[in-house]
Amino acid sequence: MALRQRTGSTLCPGCGTLVGVNDEVCYNCGRRNPALWGFSPLLRNLGRDLGFTNIVTVACVGLYLATLVVTAGHSNGAFGLSPDPLSLFLFGASGALPVFQYGRWWTVLSAGWLHAGLIHIALNMYSFRQLGPPTADFYGPARTVIIFVLGSAAGFLLSSLAGHFLWWMPFRFLRGADLTVGASAGIFALIGALAYYGRRTGSSAVRTFITSNAVIWILWGVLMPGIDNYAHAGGFLGGYAASRILDPLTRERVDHMIIALGCLVLSAIAVIASFVAGVPTR
Repeated sequence: MALRQRTGSTLCPGCGTLVGVNDEVCYNCGRRNPALWGFSPLLRNLGRDLGFTNIVTVACVGLYLATLVVTAGHSNGAFGLSPDPLSLFLFGASGALPVFQYGRWWTVLSAGWLHAGLIHIALNMYSFRQLGPPTADFYGPARTVIIFVLGSAAGFLLSSLAGHFLWWMPFRFLRGADLTVGASAGIFALIGALAYYGRRTGSSAVRTFITSNAVIWILWGVLMPGIDNYAHAGGFLGGYAASRILDPLTRERVDHMIIALGCLVLSAIAVIASFVAGVPTR
């Protein structure tokens, strides 16, 4: 099968209407370039989220293993299930320490792809695989990518700010984080997106589903030590705000796909930039 279809018809990803592969506009929904330069059939084979769920899973697991290898490399070969803070810092952990003390502002994009332990990554990937596909159903795959990445960045920005300015708070879960990682900020962005969808459409089923998930995560954050509640709160607010702009009741556009690709590329650049910058000696 050719990677690119050059002749014939395909389905518009916006409305499912049959369109010519060379049509400039879908005559049913008005989407420009509905055949996606002939790659629409190939992308459709990746699933309803265009493979984004698998991309996140593979990237997070790959980086988790990489941080374990680096940890073992400077720990006399001791290969455990939790990367040490030095390895997480090297690959792009965020928080008050990297952002404010060392000026690694780009880590708000890289931290969401890193994890601090086996249970951490297992819980996050399970939750993401539960929330990613339905979000893609409501918003489309490209807008789901945008919400996840930008919401995650908002979460780590809020956590870094709280860690820098609220270090004096009496309770640990109110102080923000010096060093923080995890896909849960992006997961809360998806929760925020689904919450907005429920409000925008009046869907009681979606609101009930999201409320139950949010309550569980909030209780987990308050009762369990080491949970970054500011990243969760910032992720939710960022996802909710992005969803208001993207509006799930409008159709996904080609420019959404371009922005989504840019978000993924910038996230990869952030991880690479962190690794190249290395660990400061001072």
